[in-house]
Amino acid sequence: MKKVIFATGNEGKMKEIREILGDLDIELLSLKDAGITADIDENGSTFEENAIIKAKAICQLTGEIVLADDSGLEIDYLNKEPGIYSARYMGEDTSYRIKNASLIQRLEGVPDEQRTARFVCVIAAAFPDGTVKTVHAAMEGRIGYEEKGENGFGYDPIFYLPEYGCSSAEISMEEKNKISHRGKALRAIKDELR
Repeated sequence: MKKVIFATGNEGKMKEIREILGDLDIELLSLKDAGITADIDENGSTFEENAIIKAKAICQLTGEIVLADDSGLEIDYLNKEPGIYSARYMGEDTSYRIKNASLIQRLEGVPDEQRTARFVCVIAAAFPDGTVKTVHAAMEGRIGYEEKGENGFGYDPIFYLPEYGCSSAEISMEEKNKISHRGKALRAIKDELR
């Protein structure tokens, strides 16, 4: 059984990842599971660059196959903010309730058709032989007018899915994994791991 490390400490994210990659014949570890506490400077200017930086750094450290994602929310009206700074938007220790409230406030008075947004995810797979593969995926939607729903995490409660008539925090984890940016990217990277 191959060991694969997913370079994240986010337990919400690991739950999603395990759900989707669970049928592969691999031992899937988070950074915490693998006992790694590396502080990686994600100084890329795109989701792809940041995912590659993380994956390569942990791969070089461990000699294992490493997956890393960089994902975030792009709001068209706000020039694709928060973008690659989604996790650090308004400071790393700022709660998502505060971040979400700020984004809703910044879009006050902006009509539905101009509230378009997407969650973007790039996953990089770094292999011990130096090979790096990347996959890109997105989930389109709009920014809602208030937080709704308890499922999901981060910006999910304000991310409205018109085709479902609710936020991405109001659909089941199973449903979300089918349509989410991370779900699509994980299914695409799965092929690279087989």
